[in-house]
Amino acid sequence: MNGVTTEMELIADLVPAGSRVLDLGCGDGALLAHLQQAKGCTGYGVEIADENVLACARRGVNVVQLNLEDGLALFDDHSFDVVLQLQTLQHLRNTEKMLRETARVGRIGIVSFPNFAHWPNRLSVAQGRMPVTRTLPYQWYDTPNIRVGTFADFEVLARRNGLQILDSFGFHAGRAVRRWPNLRASVAVFKIARG
Repeated sequence: MNGVTTEMELIADLVPAGSRVLDLGCGDGALLAHLQQAKGCTGYGVEIADENVLACARRGVNVVQLNLEDGLALFDDHSFDVVLQLQTLQHLRNTEKMLRETARVGRIGIVSFPNFAHWPNRLSVAQGRMPVTRTLPYQWYDTPNIRVGTFADFEVLARRNGLQILDSFGFHAGRAVRRWPNLRASVAVFKIARG
């Protein structure tokens, strides 16, 4: 599927066909290209890295080079049906602002991030070490992640910011995890909207 992972396939299933999509931190544009081809979606990716912007252009994905820390003032309220914020929250300084911006710009938002409460991570911390896993592959001193969060933490954050959780599940080893995702999933996935 042209670089689209199983996790991305699960995310794609949450996006209605024909949606206008904004993909924040879109990387090389693989998911947005897939949504365009398989589901007739349109929209834009937002990316900061030069090489990823070039990769998006090569895939035929519309991309805006923008630092997400600067916000989304470029976009009007509800200018997109779906805003994707996949594996980006943990890299941002102002997480709450970006969540509110996601809900402002899109009718729905889909957010994913590494779930720090996954049981192997808990075990690592109990043994006195920060976890290094497939989802959190960096040592504590060289990680690009400036935030760690859990499935349960995001539920509280969403409520605090007036966001409604429309759906939530975890993701691990190529499968959705709906039972005890805070313990059993390495990645948390939430579908949100303004409350």
